[in-house]
Amino acid sequence: NHQKADWVSIHQQICQLLPAVRSSLPCHLSEEQRKHALEQLVKRKKHIIQLACSRAQQFVLDGQHREAIPAALHALRFSVEVYSSDSLQLVPAYLLLAEAYMGVCDLQQASKYLSQAQWIVLMTPDCSGALQSQLYRSLGLLSAAEGNLEQALYHLANDIYLASSTFGLQSIETSGGYFHMANIFFHQKKMDVANSLYAKV
Repeated sequence: NHQKADWVSIHQQICQLLPAVRSSLPCHLSEEQRKHALEQLVKRKKHIIQLACSRAQQFVLDGQHREAIPAALHALRFSVEVYSSDSLQLVPAYLLLAEAYMGVCDLQQASKYLSQAQWIVLMTPDCSGALQSQLYRSLGLLSAAEGNLEQALYHLANDIYLASSTFGLQSIETSGGYFHMANIFFHQKKMDVANSLYAKV
């Protein structure tokens, strides 16, 4: 079952690419040849990361969260190989994994991946507002799933602030934060606020 899930999620897309990134470099290469070979290796790995992230994102959007997990894990593994374990480039894969695990109601795993993403963002002062916005949105959704609605509203307020600062108040990127916030007010039976936010979306 595990192999079948992996195959459906991502493996059939990257199967032919894996031998090229898993084989060792020949010993007899010149310095220039070795440098070129390493550049090609990194290029191939980045291509796999892009494919895996795209595939995981599509599964998440389709509501197929379990199928998204193997693809997101591949994206994370190759991101670590290319960029190192504390690089900002790992955050998109961590956020995908968190969202996928929330979708299968494994909040403990989701929290683990979000903590990793949050630590990297906090350690990177020049992190973009767009990426910080995505992180806060995920933190808000996790808090909501855990039943901590006030904490969820706090995180979503940060999401909206960062998204609007980056993309503008009327941007489609900002509307997602308003929508999730409206859902929480709806759940709290604060219908006037919820309806106002839904209208804004």
